[in-house]
Amino acid sequence: MAGAVRRMYLITYNWLVCAGWFQVLYIALKTLIESGHNHVYEAIEKPLLLAQSAAFFEILHSVIGLVRSPISAALPQISSRLYVVWGILYSFQEIIRYSFFGMKETFGSAPFWLLWLRYSTFLILYPLGIGSEVYLIYKALPYIKESGFCSARMPNKWNFSFDYFYCAILVLGVYIPGAPHLYGYMLGQRKKTLYKSRRE
Repeated sequence: MAGAVRRMYLITYNWLVCAGWFQVLYIALKTLIESGHNHVYEAIEKPLLLAQSAAFFEILHSVIGLVRSPISAALPQISSRLYVVWGILYSFQEIIRYSFFGMKETFGSAPFWLLWLRYSTFLILYPLGIGSEVYLIYKALPYIKESGFCSARMPNKWNFSFDYFYCAILVLGVYIPGAPHLYGYMLGQRKKTLYKSRRE
């Protein structure tokens, strides 16, 4: 019974998130073609934030053992995407990812072409995504410092101080060990999964 509930939950979760990312991609491309790049974020902001925020559950799934992904892989991947939401690039990868897991949970397996996409597109998209995240954070640093964006200065009623500028620098520092670790983990998963699939 518990296995059936787990499977039904994961089927629903993966297909809903896949649909959310497909919506983001569709709206982004439609707006880009019809109105130009200046209007894309405004058009996709709400569905993008919803689709990306749903990924927080993946950290919980890993923590409670609902999925096999280790927390050391889920946490940096999801938290970095929550920190910087980069719509179009992630939409392609997320549609592939969630449709793969949706097929796997729904039918017990996924076609080889989708398996191959799931474990191959990251070879290009991870460096592009990570590079985009680092670039966007770096470019935002002067604005964050000058504006005091998301910072709390003393004195205040909570008697608490927080400087988002230094938090952003800390996040940039996490990319140094985090990016190679995550990329190496995915290379290992790719080798193991594609090799196993070829033997079957």
